[in-house]
Amino acid sequence: MEKYMIPCLTKKLFGIDCLGCGIQRATLLIFKGEFVEAFFMYPAIYPLIFFIGFLILNSFTIINYSEKIKLFLAAVTLITAITNYIFKMFLI
Repeated sequence: MEKYMIPCLTKKLFGIDCLGCGIQRATLLIFKGEFVEAFFMYPAIYPLIFFIGFLILNSFTIINYSEKIKLFLAAVTLITAITNYIFKMFLI
């Protein structure tokens, strides 16, 4: 699977990471069962998985307050991704 990964266009053109850099590698690490390494590669992978899972579940069932839950999960995912990006770009 590693040979089929798509290179980051932002990193190739501008030489800096994008907000999603690491998501493919983290997903591959999860499929390999390396959950801690996946978190360190891209910490927003787990909130993203919960968000996508909720969206799929919500498409098949009726869930009370689903709009609020979607907004909350989207906000947690976005805040985690932005915090990771700031930490990676400016503090390391």
